[in-house]
Amino acid sequence: MEATSTLANDPWRHDDIRSTFADVRRQSELLTAPLAAEDCVVQSMPDVSPTKWHLAHTTWFFETFILGPYAPGYRSFNEAFAYLFNSYYEGAGPRHSRPQRGLLSRPTVQEVFDYRRYVDQRLQDLLDAPPSAHRAAIMERAEIGLHHEQQHQELLLMDIKHVFSRNPLLPAYRPSAGDATMTEARIPALDWMSFEGGLVEIGHAGDGFAFDNETPRHKAYLEPFRLARRPVTNLEYIDFIEDSGYRRPELWLSDGWHAVQAEGWQAPLYWQRKDDRWMQFTLHGQRPASTTEPVVHVSLYEADAFARWAGHRLPTEFEWETAAITEPVEGNFLSDETFHPRAVSASHTQLYGDIWELTQSSYGPYPGYRPLEGTLGEYNGKFMCSQNVVRGGCCLTPRGHVRTTYRNFFYPHQRWCAQGIRLAADAR
Repeated sequence: MEATSTLANDPWRHDDIRSTFADVRRQSELLTAPLAAEDCVVQSMPDVSPTKWHLAHTTWFFETFILGPYAPGYRSFNEAFAYLFNSYYEGAGPRHSRPQRGLLSRPTVQEVFDYRRYVDQRLQDLLDAPPSAHRAAIMERAEIGLHHEQQHQELLLMDIKHVFSRNPLLPAYRPSAGDATMTEARIPALDWMSFEGGLVEIGHAGDGFAFDNETPRHKAYLEPFRLARRPVTNLEYIDFIEDSGYRRPELWLSDGWHAVQAEGWQAPLYWQRKDDRWMQFTLHGQRPASTTEPVVHVSLYEADAFARWAGHRLPTEFEWETAAITEPVEGNFLSDETFHPRAVSASHTQLYGDIWELTQSSYGPYPGYRPLEGTLGEYNGKFMCSQNVVRGGCCLTPRGHVRTTYRNFFYPHQRWCAQGIRLAADAR
């Protein structure tokens, strides 16, 4: 596509929204560099959106929530885009059906890039000289919009991975320097971090950006617990498979067992048995599933079944946050350009980056939660039902986007998201 240089490695800059806007918008386009126009229009399942749609929707967000209300005399690039690229905001009007986004051969990819240029220029002009009466609202919404775009950068890559996995040619998004090798030698023994529990404080407070679902900060009581010092590896998950893990109903939640039977699950998404070894499709193409890497692309159901098989459990999101607050927010993120989880390490907990870590916690409101007013209040609060919280970010998450209090969420059956497993246990 259009942009060809490497991804920016700068952390999030809170002091200069205008400069950050240019960086974030450019990074989204850099992610399309390895793609052809034909790649950008495919929708491989209802949960996946075409690359073109991500580029247009993030632009629609700025146009709808900033330029429309606050830019004097603003005229939309194309009035039809308000319908085509609204995702789920009922307050913003009707929208095109999500499962049919792949049918949008028009507008063309080039027209979407033109749309981005049009909106970018007018938003930069507004950020340069915001009307004094609306300056605070414009800056607040711009910051939300930039974090929203970073979420879609991650989704864009998860989605194109699924798209490529359905192509018989198994194309690589970015060829790797070499294939992973299967070895057990570097896997550190499973060790545990112990925590006393008690009354803890959870959630965001103070300065710095956070989504509304991370607030308000509140107290929670935890029993003493242990958290594994590293994620579950492919090797350990292979042991679960070979011990008939997918054929033992006593290990599974009822809905999980139904999903196994209905979908024919036998291994994580993107795994295939070939010549007596497990192969794994990645953004670098298909390669052997390295035993030293964290297992990724498993559902909550699979993670829960594995934990039962291992004699442990998944952590709650409050346990995870209590453990993670002791660690720096460092890890393998998007700007490292690995596009895949790195091998587990004896010297690094990998609580941040590599894989989103599944928790047993249902996604719901904190005590005293209040969504944003108006249509933007639909951003998080309306999804607080039937989903589970994941924590920590992954190898596709933009650096600086994740915080200890960050709450992401997916449905229990979903596997295309880059999520994996860390075990927890009651203290003994």
